[in-house]
Amino acid sequence: MSKTRFYLPKSEEVTFKEAGIDPRGMITRTDKFGRITFASKAFRKMSQFSKEELIGKSHSVVRHPLMPRIIFQEMWKMLREGKPWRGPIINRRKDGKFYWVDVEISPIDKNGNITDDKDKIEGYIAIRKELSEIDKQKALEKYLKLKEEEYSTIFKTAKR
Repeated sequence: MSKTRFYLPKSEEVTFKEAGIDPRGMITRTDKFGRITFASKAFRKMSQFSKEELIGKSHSVVRHPLMPRIIFQEMWKMLREGKPWRGPIINRRKDGKFYWVDVEISPIDKNGNITDDKDKIEGYIAIRKELSEIDKQKALEKYLKLKEEEYSTIFKTAKR
């Protein structure tokens, strides 16, 4: 069994145009624990991970270290309540480069239908679209502030 090699993040963005990908084709489904059960060809092409490297893995396999934890905490809270979540996400590709998406994630039932009944949630579907340059800049500013707060809290706790 070979291990997936992960590369350190690079400060090089890859756009959908450069990758030749329509972001609307970047679809993933996960189980209720966030493990990937389906990853479209477009998602695999952009992330550079193979189907085998994605299926069964936590969706955090593409998480960029710049993403603040609080964003995912809020996202999971809403999803577990049966509410959809939408927002900008920066993801890390296997080669370490990054890409931005505007993602909408919705809870799904056992038949793959979107549901708002938290007792029927069996997983989630994520559909992406391209994020505008202005929205990327706004998200980046917000995320940098949140990361600064996150690190500040970590270091305060470590000093005790």
